[in-house]
Amino acid sequence: MSSFKIAVPDEALDLLKKKLELTRLPDEIDEAGWDYGAPLADIRRLLARWKDGYDWRKYEKVLNEELRQYTRDIEVEGHGVLNIHYVHKKSEVTNAIPLLFVHGWPGSFLEIRKILPLLTATEPGMPSFHVVGVGLPGFGFSEGTKNKGFDLPQYAEVGHKLMLALGYTEYVTQGGDWGFGVTHAMASTYGGKHVKAWHTNFPIVSGPPEDVDPTKYDKEDLERLERSEWFRTKGYGYFLEQSTQPQTIGSDLDIRILVLAIGTSSLVKNIP
Repeated sequence: MSSFKIAVPDEALDLLKKKLELTRLPDEIDEAGWDYGAPLADIRRLLARWKDGYDWRKYEKVLNEELRQYTRDIEVEGHGVLNIHYVHKKSEVTNAIPLLFVHGWPGSFLEIRKILPLLTATEPGMPSFHVVGVGLPGFGFSEGTKNKGFDLPQYAEVGHKLMLALGYTEYVTQGGDWGFGVTHAMASTYGGKHVKAWHTNFPIVSGPPEDVDPTKYDKEDLERLERSEWFRTKGYGYFLEQSTQPQTIGSDLDIRILVLAIGTSSLVKNIP
């Protein structure tokens, strides 16, 4: 285990700024709004903020002061040793509950930041937690694999082995978005003996069977079904591309403005 501080090289920041300065935005359909993705007006505003109005060093300092960060080598079957970055904050309560917090996409370990003080608080009559906020392999400062076949079981293996390495043989988990799949896999594989409880803020439900009489649905049911159908046909493209052609989209994402556009469109359009 090693202590970790975020320290992005000046060269990387300079290169990013140059790429942002050289960005040439495409044309767009008149009065399209959000129908085809993020409008150029919003991208221009965010681009200007990112290029000239955002002080990375300021927030880098804040993050390093707020979060106790570490890295640890975790061996994953079939994928060798990966260096995993994580946040670890222990409660002052002796019998606090060990909690593994797993982020989603397009998130990172930073999802734990605002709730961390609440989870480790020592309020009488309320549970307190020893919190581990893992950076999933390939996200943020955690090393990714170079081998094929790294899927939910391997992410689950990383999370479980990290908790064991920290001395937590029994623990609970929380996962949302992609973290839902990871923590579900952990509960299925390590539940009972190690994973004592699994919480998610990303419940997934399937559509109704085709033989169900639609006349029994009320107005709210129909609105929800309509929203689900919209997402399936209009809001799911990013997931399909990333899950089927990750190398292609990975190359495209090196053009940083695309990250901004994809993230903006995903967050704005897919959150009701």
